[in-house]
Parts: sequence; C-alpha cells; structure tokens
Amino acid sequence: MFDFLNDGYRYRKLSVELKKKYGEKVQRLPLNAGFTCPNRENGKPGCFFCDETGSGFSTFAGLSIREQLEKMKEKYRKKGIKKFIAYFQNYTNTYAPVDILRTTYVESIDEDIVQLDIATRPDCINEEILEMVDEIRKEYKIEISFDIGLQTANYHTLVKINRGHTLAEYIYAVNLLKKYDFEVVSHVILNLPGDNMLDVVEGAKILSALKVDGVKLHSLYVVEGSVFGEMFKAGRLEVGTLESYVERAVTFLENLSPRIVVHRLVADPPLTGTLFGNWGKTKTEIVNLIERRLVEKDTYQGKKAKII
Repeated sequence: MFDFLNDGYRYRKLSVELKKKYGEKVQRLPLNAGFTCPNRENGKPGCFFCDETGSGFSTFAGLSIREQLEKMKEKYRKKGIKKFIAYFQNYTNTYAPVDILRTTYVESIDEDIVQLDIATRPDCINEEILEMVDEIRKEYKIEISFDIGLQTANYHTLVKINRGHTLAEYIYAVNLLKKYDFEVVSHVILNLPGDNMLDVVEGAKILSALKVDGVKLHSLYVVEGSVFGEMFKAGRLEVGTLESYVERAVTFLENLSPRIVVHRLVADPPLTGTLFGNWGKTKTEIVNLIERRLVEKDTYQGKKAKII
C-alpha cells in the first residue's frame, strides 16, 4: 500500500504511476471543446473563483479538437513523448446533448491517445451520459476518466462561493461514476476563505471513503473577471499565507488513503489576468516546499489515514 515510498516519494505521484502503467512518459493535452457551464448561464456569476475561460488554459479556442491535439502533439513529440491523454478541460464537458458529446469525445481518439479525461461538475452527470461514454470505451478500447470538482468538503463554503451544487450531489456523482467503473479524479482547493484545517482533514477523509482514484490539489488564485477578483481589488478577500498552504497540503496528504494517486500538489495560475497567484512562487518551488516539509516531519501520504 505504501509502495510509493520505494519510488523515493512520500506520496503517490502521478508521473511515476503513469510511467509504470504505460512504460514511458505520458503527456496530458488540455482541450477546449467550446462547452459552457450551467452555473454561468443567464447572467449567473459562476463559481466565485472562475473567470470567463472556465478555469481552462487551452490557447487553441476556435480550433477543432483534432487541430488542437495536433498542434500540442507536435510540440511534445520534439521532446520524445509519444503517448498522450486528451483532457477536456474548459468549463463543463458533459453539459451538452449526448449526440454532441459523443461526436466531440470520439474526435479526440487516435492511436497515440491512451486515455480520455473529461472534466465536469457533480450536477452534470447522469446515467444516459455514462452509458454513452461506456459504449465509447468498449468500442474504441480506450481508458476514460472523469475530473470532478469538489473544491471543499465544507458544504457551507460551497454555498458561499456559489458552486451551484452540494456535497451530497458530489457524493452521488462519484458513486454513479464508480457504478460504471470509471476512474475518478477530484479537485480540491485547500485554502478557500472560511475553510480551516478541519475542512482539509474532512476533505481527505471523504475522498478516501468514496475510493476516488486521484486528487488534484489547488491553492486559491485570484483572476480578473471573477467574483473573487472584484472582492480582492476591493480589499474584501484575504488569501492565507504560503506557509499555511504548505501545512494544509501536508495534513491533507497524511489523512488521504495511500492508494489514491496525487495528480497535483498545486496548480499554475493563468498566464494573463492573474491578480494573485501562488504568492509569487512557481509551481515547482511550492511543490519543493511541500516535499521538504514532508521530510522535515518524517511523514507521508496516508500516515494518519483511518480510511484506506
């Protein structure tokens, strides 16, 4: 269960797990399929941290899925990478008629795509969609995973940041995905306003109890065009310290089941429009701080986990 310690890490690191699985480095390619989000329609402000890009980083909006993939593959092939994951990232990638979803997903499949990764919301998952995706998986013999945003286990905070779904809906969505045996990766922001260390621990416990397969940790970054952005500029939003984030990340890992793959310890903020991001540090610098703190405390993922 703690075999990742033999790999030289104190947590189950995604890049290591992918290399074990596929025998070589695998690159995730972020795609913009042109979908929207039910939480931003009809004048709704959306999640308070989300801007008009839908929390996406694809720079190829307007191009077809195939064109986006080819442009990114060309870049990474020069680095010797031959296997890729097609990651439908921007907005809610199950929020469209089923026939359109099917066409979009299938367009991304070719011989060097080893997996499809579909980012969506807990309230945009249903049996009809999952049956269609299951058919694609069987027809094309390709692995398919879902990225589901939880962000926090504190259901009061979910309301305060206008997530538009509840903790119960997240639990329901994960259970439904598990019914179809899809890989589930959950997103968690460790330092949302109002959350404390108890919420961090509870988040790790809930993901462990639901037996999700992976987790992506984020620090809160603040961008133009978001509600948090306006609050930040008005002096009404306080972001915690870097030291606090590091401690929260370590505590989360300690309480997280050791079988869950850690896809990310911190995210990169957008290249443009960022009002506050990662305390002026690079992603690598923060990862190094977290890994160093794990060593200093002589701790590791799952050390305090009661749910394995």
